Amino acid sequence: MTKRIVYMLILFAALFAVSYTLHSYLSAIELSFSLFYVYLFHAIAATIVYVSVELVAENLPTQAGNAYLVLMCFKLGLFLLIFREPVFENDALTMPERIALVIPLFVFLLTEAIAVGKLLNSK
Repeated sequence: MTKRIVYMLILFAALFAVSYTLHSYLSAIELSFSLFYVYLFHAIAATIVYVSVELVAENLPTQAGNAYLVLMCFKLGLFLLIFREPVFENDALTMPERIALVIPLFVFLLTEAIAVGKLLNSK
């Protein structure tokens, strides 16, 4: 395992701990879904995507960008499958609940995109 992968594992774990703790502390309402599982999904998925792109970049550097795009589609589809019932079949989501779903997505997506961008630029 390269040092870069270890650093990203540590970064995603720290980001999960800090952002989830801060978000759950600042959240004033009871959500109809588990915020912990939403954050956990994004942390694990971002880690898997980064490690996969790192491995593809080592073996097939010209295909690493394509691998990232494919993995992003799989990640979105998996999120829809896992959280379909508690989130997407609930028509009465309030605005704070909708925002609570989007915050972890953007936190991990931004971190993942910056890391993959640096990785692809270095190859």
